[in-house]
Amino acid sequence: MTYKLLRRNWRSTRAMYYTMIPELLGTVAVLVMFGISQPDLYRTKLWRAGSELGFNSSPSVILWAYANYEPQPTLPFVWSQTLTNFNVAISVLSLFLLLTKLIAFIMHVWFPIIALVVNISLIALYVTSLAGQAGPDYLDPQHPSRIAWYIAKPCTVAANLSVQNSCRLAKGGFAAACIMLGIYAINLGLNIWALLPNEDDRKEVIDDDNESTSSPAALKGGSQWEMHGIPQTPRTGTVPFTPRTMAFNTLERKLPLRNQYS
Repeated sequence: MTYKLLRRNWRSTRAMYYTMIPELLGTVAVLVMFGISQPDLYRTKLWRAGSELGFNSSPSVILWAYANYEPQPTLPFVWSQTLTNFNVAISVLSLFLLLTKLIAFIMHVWFPIIALVVNISLIALYVTSLAGQAGPDYLDPQHPSRIAWYIAKPCTVAANLSVQNSCRLAKGGFAAACIMLGIYAINLGLNIWALLPNEDDRKEVIDDDNESTSSPAALKGGSQWEMHGIPQTPRTGTVPFTPRTMAFNTLERKLPLRNQYS
């Protein structure tokens, strides 16, 4: 059995097409959820609400640093603009890669080894996103937070309806990212399944052997004459006789058999 790493076939093309449908729906969901959160629809609002409820630090540390001419503290990733931009970027990247995969799959150039690299990268990106959305906040030693309050607690802990709506939007973005992570995990499973050795590898070896057996270099005797289009001439003993030879013998008044045994 000869294992081919690059040009491998998918074990189930139907499963590939079926997974593209939820992947498209999930990509649209993260595009909407992360797109409306930019630039700062609810991030600072949830940060401030958590501070008022005693769950995490306060965004006033930024103003405090400005007022006292102090260097800006390193903000927790969960409340930073970097996380918001990161989420928008991976949602756009997911849509681009989905369209690329669809076109490449139709053209039969979306090989499992290429998809493996793409899916592992996307899984790593969405794991980072989820870790950031539910990340810790240890900026205020008096109010440490191991998990963001809008993930760990129900939205009704805040009395403000606007804060509750923002909390639900944040939960929705987190849920959409979880769905995308699950879809890419399924795609990764299909990749691993296609990359495992199977009977197709053995069939390809048999086909290669059949092609080498029927090649011109493997043909002998009459097969070589037939492949090259050269007709074989009848032989008597060791002397070949052709129509041209017979004509010369006739002109010389020599019969073939008499000439052969003389």
